[in-house]
Amino acid sequence: MTPVETPPPPGPRPAPADTLLARVPRPLRRLARPGAAALSGFLLYASFPPRPLWWLAPLAFALLGWVLHGRRLRAGLGLGYLAGLGFLLPLLSWTGEEVGPFPWLALAAVEALFIAVACMGIAAVTRLPAWPLWGAAAWIAGEALRARVPFGGFPWGKIAFGQADGVFLPLAALGGTPLLGFAVVLCGFGLYETLRRSLAFRRTGLLPRAAATAALLSLLAPIAAAFASLPLVDDSAEDGTATVAAIQGNVPRLGLDFNAQRRAVLDNHAHRTEQLAKDVAEGKVPQPDFVLWPENSSDLDPYRNPDARAVIDKAVKAIGVPTVVGAVVSPETGKLRNTLIEWEPGRGPVDTYDKRHVQPFGEYIPLRSIVRIFSEDVDRVRRDFGPGQKVGVFDLAGAKVGLVTCYEAAFDDAARDTVVHGAQLISVPSNNATFGRSEMTYQQLAMDRVRAVEHGRSVVVPVTSGVSAVIMPDGEVVQRTEMFTPDALVAEVPLRSSLTPATWLGVWPEAALLLAAAGGVGWVAADALKARRREHSDG
Repeated sequence: MTPVETPPPPGPRPAPADTLLARVPRPLRRLARPGAAALSGFLLYASFPPRPLWWLAPLAFALLGWVLHGRRLRAGLGLGYLAGLGFLLPLLSWTGEEVGPFPWLALAAVEALFIAVACMGIAAVTRLPAWPLWGAAAWIAGEALRARVPFGGFPWGKIAFGQADGVFLPLAALGGTPLLGFAVVLCGFGLYETLRRSLAFRRTGLLPRAAATAALLSLLAPIAAAFASLPLVDDSAEDGTATVAAIQGNVPRLGLDFNAQRRAVLDNHAHRTEQLAKDVAEGKVPQPDFVLWPENSSDLDPYRNPDARAVIDKAVKAIGVPTVVGAVVSPETGKLRNTLIEWEPGRGPVDTYDKRHVQPFGEYIPLRSIVRIFSEDVDRVRRDFGPGQKVGVFDLAGAKVGLVTCYEAAFDDAARDTVVHGAQLISVPSNNATFGRSEMTYQQLAMDRVRAVEHGRSVVVPVTSGVSAVIMPDGEVVQRTEMFTPDALVAEVPLRSSLTPATWLGVWPEAALLLAAAGGVGWVAADALKARRREHSDG
């Protein structure tokens, strides 16, 4: 395409960013890009809840685009690692809440490697036309890999999970978390490329039309697509409504040792349910159709402990409706099970769901003998939990309720599987007491809000210590509790059975972005190979 030539503007010509950087003293110049890389990561962290600063994410990627543009692969890897540490070190600080800094630092250091590899790919594709497209796809490829390996993956910190309050959120209903994250990254890279082209035009008076158009589209198309997706976000009651109660019983003490007071935790949830029954009888709150307890609300196995069974049975009979109880089930042999039990008044347990994505180094310890060298806290997990195999959907008073236990909310397949299997609303029973008053519970609540929009379902989040919440299918939180306060939420929520495009498409949007990333990197590799062959032939 022939560039459009215009006379340069009168007066001094502004220098592009790299020329301005050349005026900085050499020692500081060497620190500029590494410092900017770490800053871009920190801006990403700052864009996540509990701060409503979602708009910092595109700015962070604009800065990262400057850091990586035109860099060699090795530089992209190193700069990407700094960006990863700047992002994940503060984001995951809650993982060291009770076990000290080593697990936190080790986790952040390992997970930042995936960001480093993604940034190496981004640095490579900045040589291509319309590079923001290929670069954003490369970032999502890194997230996809991080969500699967090692030990089943760790999707925490996907860019989509920081966008629960943002304008891009409707894209979750169109293509799930991969498309939502891709749009944010593309917008950021498009912002940088637009600024870069504008500076070059002011300096040279040359404006390649194709490149300028690609830059503007990268910046504006994600925003336009988000607004175009708004009709997909629907909170209408397609199948009527259900009145649901979420119990937050609270825990006697913060930290890992709250499990030592297992009976107290169970009693708290039973007493709060009985109090709810009194409130219903006095007309203070409506009668719920069913009740949801949190994960680990009974760490005493009710199948083997008659006292625990009696306490649960008494509370369920008091409220008089089906109740989902989170329990630790300990068979005589084999691994423990993190189980949700459907408990019917007068009948007892009638159905179960075993958590499928169990948490490595939390619910089970891989490489135990090696990890023990670095932290004796691994021995607090004396018996590993094992994963369940079936999708959890309970029929509670005629409503199909999908079950996604705590950590599972970070995995794309967990919520989707329940909806595909007929869930009309989703419950995410959780236990965050181990992580104290850290940001972890707010980060997880944001995930639940994204899942609500992604699948067009209400999401009810009962948590042992908070924050418990009721979320509408449009992502709005209509009720929530305070942390470490006994409470009960009662709300009427819509039941829905239609499938969003994101639910229907499943992994295909992510697969398409992975192919785009591979295509971009392959294009760069092919060009490099051709250039090398030309050099050999010329020599």
